[in-house]
Amino acid sequence: MNKENNTDKNNFFNRLDGKQILRNYIILVVGLFIMSFGVALSVISDLGTTPISCIPNVLKYAIPLSLGMITIIFNFLLIVIQVIILKSDFQRKQWMQLAVTVIFGYFIDFALEILKPIQPADYMGQWILCLISCFVIALGVYFEVASNAIVLPGEGVSLAVRHVTDIEFGKIKTAFDTSNVIIGATLSIFLYGSFQGIGLGTIFAGIVVGYIVRFYRRVFEKYLIKG
Repeated sequence: MNKENNTDKNNFFNRLDGKQILRNYIILVVGLFIMSFGVALSVISDLGTTPISCIPNVLKYAIPLSLGMITIIFNFLLIVIQVIILKSDFQRKQWMQLAVTVIFGYFIDFALEILKPIQPADYMGQWILCLISCFVIALGVYFEVASNAIVLPGEGVSLAVRHVTDIEFGKIKTAFDTSNVIIGATLSIFLYGSFQGIGLGTIFAGIVVGYIVRFYRRVFEKYLIKG
């Protein structure tokens, strides 16, 4: 009898775990959906996207693929980098980044199609769109982090480096974002002889998005979690 009760308890907790995992991934997908619209708005602003998206955004002018598809390929490469860094320490569940990357890429193309009618009338309009995009991206990032599901490959690379070094994650993330901007700028100059797909908006987003995410965290924790 006790054995049957224990079995029932185990099954009950397994179901709870399954529901929690499902909930986490639903929150993650919602975050990716929101983030994709932020990326699309930053693209439309034509001032440059966030550091993690700047390389695909630069390459879209030279490669006959959509921004979403280039983003998928770029993130696949970031997963390969993680595998090289971590070797046997690369956890099998991290392969879920592949699915997350594909979903995110298709969301970006969907968002760009939906928001196509939006076009800034002037330079001020570009900056307004850029600012809005930062708030939207930050909200998506907040949901991504809060989901406790799986991270996007960009964060995955930083976490991988953190795993094999004693360097603080924040410093690694800053170095990674800076590297993306430098590579994106170099590619742009090499391919086009000028800055395309990258600009002041990229630097602006790299500075403010993190602060906005922290703002969202304080607001959500104060009004939703604490009630």
